[in-house]
Amino acid sequence: MFIPRELGQHLGQLASWFPIVSVTGPRQSGKSTLVREQFPEFTYLNLEDPTLRALATEDPTGFIRDRGSALIIDEAQYAPELFSSLQVISDERGTPGQYVLSGSQNFLLMEKISQSLAGRVGITHLLPLSFREALAARPDISAEEFMIRGGYPRLYQIDMPPEIYYQNYLRTYVERDVTQLLNVQNAEAFQKMMNLLALNAGNLINYTGLARELGVAFATMKNWVSILESSFIVFALRPFHTNSRKTLTKTPKLYFYDTGLLCHLLGLRTKADLVRSPALGAVMENLLVAETAKCYHHQGVTPELYFYRDDSKIEVDLLDMTHGPRAVKIKSSMTFRSRHGKNVATVGSQLDIDPAQRWVVYRGEHGQQLEEFKVVPAAEYLRHNFTQSEDRVL
Repeated sequence: MFIPRELGQHLGQLASWFPIVSVTGPRQSGKSTLVREQFPEFTYLNLEDPTLRALATEDPTGFIRDRGSALIIDEAQYAPELFSSLQVISDERGTPGQYVLSGSQNFLLMEKISQSLAGRVGITHLLPLSFREALAARPDISAEEFMIRGGYPRLYQIDMPPEIYYQNYLRTYVERDVTQLLNVQNAEAFQKMMNLLALNAGNLINYTGLARELGVAFATMKNWVSILESSFIVFALRPFHTNSRKTLTKTPKLYFYDTGLLCHLLGLRTKADLVRSPALGAVMENLLVAETAKCYHHQGVTPELYFYRDDSKIEVDLLDMTHGPRAVKIKSSMTFRSRHGKNVATVGSQLDIDPAQRWVVYRGEHGQQLEEFKVVPAAEYLRHNFTQSEDRVL
């Protein structure tokens, strides 16, 4: 069962502009399925096949010329020799929409693109299913169920328990991508790091403390987190300051792109586990921040997302500056209290944000516009398309 992806439209547009488009993203996010669906007339080549890989490596120019254009080259990072040939041949032809590259080892693929194909490639990122995309497969799924199940397409195509899926996903990711391809020697410590990051999701990342707890060097800890970022497992949310230089020097928070993986690392297996857990607030915050990022990425928009915390510890969880400022405070409560809006009203006033764009998002069902901020049900937030300017006000 193919689940329609919001990235498809942007991918087609890029192919009308660039000779080459690339689709990166985490393992099993649906990249191969999407490009084959989006470009049905293209010839599909998967370099996981050792025979094809050998041909591409031994004679990269012949491999490309013999097959013409309109090629999808999956797992392209396995044949780095191809990239120089792709540059020469795509320049010779001079037309858009010649080749599609995809791969799961994002660091290796992007390294080769930046070295040989800079300026010739339209780059996209396919993340796990958003809540809106998941609704196409499971129209009755709740926000809490989505937090546990996550957004990897296979979990919506077959009735597999998330626990089984994520056990295998982590084993494949750590043993194959991290250990074999990226040469991380201590797989056990790397796995433990992922568990520690899950426990600290949405908190300021303390590299020194984490390195000490794992018994690894500070530089090793930073390198491991960068591996998770380049693999689209986690992403950083930086603090907002009016001085942009400050933004680059302050400590970020770390979030997971997929709450199903986050819940698995936290030992949360069912909706009942989640709603009774003290981690519910952190998981819900992670969900809404990640869903906002997904919405922008899947529309081809670079998100400008931050959190806000001033010297007096007044904080809002999400400051979305992508299409003009929106401040969001996230509460896991199903009951709205007026005090929940205090910080978002204060920050909104300081940053001159329209009260209609100061949002308190909670798990309840009823929204309302108050004088200083707006109350938004989480289910409504999750269905929102943040890239449409006419749809900014819920």
